[in-house]
Amino acid sequence: MILNTCSYARAGLLGNPSDGYFGKTISFTFANFCSRVVMYESPDICLIPGSEDDGNFQNLRLMVQEIEHFGYYGGIRVVKATVKVFYAYCQQHGIALPERNFTLSYESNIPRLVGLSGSSGISTAVMRALLSFYEVEAKIPTELIPTLCWRAEQEELQITCGMQDRVIQIYNGLMFMDFEKNHFLANEYGQYQRLEPAELPPLYIAYDPRRAEFSGQYHRSLRALFEQQKPDILSAMSEFADIAQQGCDALQSGRSERLPALINANFDLRDRIFHVSPENKRMVDTARSTGASAKFAGSGGAIVGTYESEEMLLCLKSALADIGCEVIIPDIAGTL
Repeated sequence: MILNTCSYARAGLLGNPSDGYFGKTISFTFANFCSRVVMYESPDICLIPGSEDDGNFQNLRLMVQEIEHFGYYGGIRVVKATVKVFYAYCQQHGIALPERNFTLSYESNIPRLVGLSGSSGISTAVMRALLSFYEVEAKIPTELIPTLCWRAEQEELQITCGMQDRVIQIYNGLMFMDFEKNHFLANEYGQYQRLEPAELPPLYIAYDPRRAEFSGQYHRSLRALFEQQKPDILSAMSEFADIAQQGCDALQSGRSERLPALINANFDLRDRIFHVSPENKRMVDTARSTGASAKFAGSGGAIVGTYESEEMLLCLKSALADIGCEVIIPDIAGTL
């Protein structure tokens, strides 16, 4: 038996980065990009390196450029961490696993390190494969699966990150997530609510492939400020969560025309508190100059927003192309 699983790229629509701080977010997956995993039974455990683990380069200059853009880490460490957390959970909860080994390979075309969740895409695709391979889908609550993927990166790899990426990449589609502190600490997961993608206004995604940046650096700095109980940071997290709640209410009441202003407000709050770098802010400013709304899809390097007409979309594509950004219309994915 050969298993094939995948996880789609994601965009944080509203509320981020409050998901790591007991806040609320709205996110969606889109099938334009994905991480894929192939798994099959074999005599030994064999993890096959993917493109993110490439060790072959045409020359020294290209090798150094790769390191400067993407660092020293690849995807195999994410695979290993996910397998370890899965195994530990099963051991701790008395879930017997069949005596079988596997060969696992992965590949991903999610643009790297631009805030579209390539790393968590690998983890969630691996977790799906493990659940199916060992036939334990019914033994682990769906709500806990994103938390296990989060632990693989947060606890095993010491990558500071929030929950929303793993939640949306497990559930797919369009989701509202409430990570209220008491509920999350008591249950180890948030309250997740599916929203209807058909209620969304026209959306676009834009990203700059040259803006690769390890998101963990941003999240570490933010975590330090939050743990210092800085009043402006605590207030901002509450405001981010409120923006997401307003977006959820708007979508559920058929008032999607409110979303552009909320999207802009989300970014403006982020810029006011965290002082976004001019290089990243330029993407948002350029998009807004055409009349579109815009905010970061993640930690930087990609933006998401709304547009009003095909004419505006053409202007948006042209303006963003002038600064080296690619624009796509997201194919919002439903449940696998």
